[in-house]
Amino acid sequence: MGRVKLGFAGLEVDFVDRERALEQVRELGEKGTFPVYVIYGPEGCGKSALLRQASEILEGDLGYYVLYVNPLAERLEEVLGFTPSMGDVVREVFSLLPEPYSRIVDAAVSVAYRVLKRFPRPRLAVLMDDIFQAVGLDKAEAYVKTLLNLIEHPPAGYEKIVVLVTSSEGVTRERVGRHNWADIFVLWNMQREGFKELYNILPGSKPSFEDVMRWVGGNPRYLEKLFKSGWRVEKVVNSLVEDRGLPELILSLSSAERRVLEEAVEDPDVLLERYEEAEDLVLKLVEKNLVLRVKGRDLDAWIDTPPPEKDLELGIGRHYAWQTPLHREAVKRAIDQLTGRVKGGEN
Repeated sequence: MGRVKLGFAGLEVDFVDRERALEQVRELGEKGTFPVYVIYGPEGCGKSALLRQASEILEGDLGYYVLYVNPLAERLEEVLGFTPSMGDVVREVFSLLPEPYSRIVDAAVSVAYRVLKRFPRPRLAVLMDDIFQAVGLDKAEAYVKTLLNLIEHPPAGYEKIVVLVTSSEGVTRERVGRHNWADIFVLWNMQREGFKELYNILPGSKPSFEDVMRWVGGNPRYLEKLFKSGWRVEKVVNSLVEDRGLPELILSLSSAERRVLEEAVEDPDVLLERYEEAEDLVLKLVEKNLVLRVKGRDLDAWIDTPPPEKDLELGIGRHYAWQTPLHREAVKRAIDQLTGRVKGGEN
């Protein structure tokens, strides 16, 4: 199995780690998926990288026609990837749609249906990366059902289909999960050993690995952000405070909700223990991609390896977890600023 090349911190690096996840992808390729598999996880935990590597396994090793869609990609050429022999089908569909890239998810679904009709009993993989934000969270369920129809009611026979959808939009998890259209899985931040490989790749002087691990909890994107900031933790934290509108969030809370939030900074499981009085708060934290609901550590519910049972230093509880320690620190910083305990830091 070849390792795909990925852009990281201005470098081109090989996909690293995630051995259990790659074995799971191979197993899915051998049997297909039913229903749709939806993979949630912290923003920047490596979902996109995993789908890119999954494409390599499914196409290169298992003979799948692979359609990869990433509507939020920064470069146009990365929005859509496909097996070269599907090129004519892609061109046909794009010729029928005005501004197809603005409707890339619909275009991709049309391509998938035509592939099933064009090729005799194909193996087809549809890998959709963070599409819920692109299509609108209110349409998440409808698109999952559309992808399920591809599996259940295809226009022609096929050998196997794999449909994987990733999302960091935790607010859609309950909506999608209330139907039987999808199986829900979670991908967590990288484990220590694999994360250290990425850390070691970064050039120049840098803080100790233990310090970096305590700051980002194994999250590759926030490792990259720290590196690009010159390892200025305050800069990254303050960016999170402003980008997520945390002062406005905190000011919108009742006094009881604010007390729960202050406790959750120390132990996120407070969000479950006091859920009756904090339901609206939890929803807001999930909507802003600050915390995730962590439902057990059964390996069957996880892609790759689940987080530890509890690690308060990294902001991980048994039932809830901060997406990274930096997210937790941003909330703590916003609380402290509003209560006058600290002044705003550098930008």
